[in-house]
Amino acid sequence: MEAYLLEWGGMLLRWLHVITAIAWIGSSFFFIHLDASLRPAADIPPGEGGRAWQVHGGGFYEMRKYLVAPPRMPEELTWHKWQSYWTWISGFFLLVWVYYLQSELYLIDPQVMALSPLAAGALGIAALVVGWLFYDWLCRSPLGRNEVVLGILGFSYVVAASYAFANVFSGRGALIHTGALMATIMTANVAMVIMPGQRKVIAALTAGEQPDPRLGKRAKQRSTHNNYITLPVLFLMLSNHYPVTYANAATIPALVALVIVAGALIRHFFNIRHADHAKSPWWTWVVAILALWLAFWVAMASSPGGRERLGLAPLPERRPVMLAGLTPPPDEVATIVTGRCAMCHAPEPTWPGMQIAPKGVWLHEPALIAAQARAIRTQAVMTHAMPPNNLSGITPEERRVLATWLEGVGSRQ
Repeated sequence: MEAYLLEWGGMLLRWLHVITAIAWIGSSFFFIHLDASLRPAADIPPGEGGRAWQVHGGGFYEMRKYLVAPPRMPEELTWHKWQSYWTWISGFFLLVWVYYLQSELYLIDPQVMALSPLAAGALGIAALVVGWLFYDWLCRSPLGRNEVVLGILGFSYVVAASYAFANVFSGRGALIHTGALMATIMTANVAMVIMPGQRKVIAALTAGEQPDPRLGKRAKQRSTHNNYITLPVLFLMLSNHYPVTYANAATIPALVALVIVAGALIRHFFNIRHADHAKSPWWTWVVAILALWLAFWVAMASSPGGRERLGLAPLPERRPVMLAGLTPPPDEVATIVTGRCAMCHAPEPTWPGMQIAPKGVWLHEPALIAAQARAIRTQAVMTHAMPPNNLSGITPEERRVLATWLEGVGSRQ
């Protein structure tokens, strides 16, 4: 029952996360485009706003923007905040559900650092909180007054964070926490800076007072940061499904750096193009493609099969380490798993055309089989999803042997 709940709950949380992320990113990109496409309006003083015409769904829309406020405050005002909040809330619970409740499967790598599930979860959450506080301090410090300096420091900070995560968690956990840190910064910018500042502006206008101009500048700065890091965050959130990105933790900082460069430059292109097509910075695509091309080769050099293809020296062999509280499976179970699964789930898969183990899961040693007991229960016993199309010919009797072993494992956990 536990395995079904974990799978079903994870799916529902991921569904909610994707829906809210689409809503948030869609509205964010739309307003960035709207800002860039504003044109002067006869009834709005120069420098205080503008208007833009849109056509969609068979109708025409006139969008008007007031940099301070309209002559009369509207009775109804839509706040775009809950898309951001629910994206983070659903993402955090998904992080807890997948990586903290199943930390021995996805987050802890005893060869990197021997952590207990409680310690791993506490470190992950603390990193998100401290990460936001440091970023916020950086933006409010004198260094934050220079956008170029702040951009370089912010970029270096995220890459350094990815290095730190890679020396604490599994490669998969390191990438997802780097993405979670950036996503936390994005939502905290909305909740802690942009929205409170907007409320103060409205309160001042309602009272007939002049709003503090620093509030608008601060909100614009944080909104711009959110805009430029959106695409890298999406890549990092998807990376956990592609083991070639986390096969070698040593390459994670380089991959993060290259992806941030590529994603930020793609956003920069569209930001400029929306304002004036004639000024489209096409060079950004050249640099972005080059960065992604380099990321491809870095990722390829991180996998055993890729290194062999490139003529590089093999990586040092990693000996499996048994997680605390786990016991090796019986010989009969180990024989079934290694015989039916390890042709794909090994450091160097022998299945034709496969260069890296699916999901980065290795099952060629008893210690690794014990660590993947939950995944084996879900994939090979509950659903028969593995092996795919039963390519290795696992028999019903062998699945029953696995089920019996897993019942014993469940009773001891």
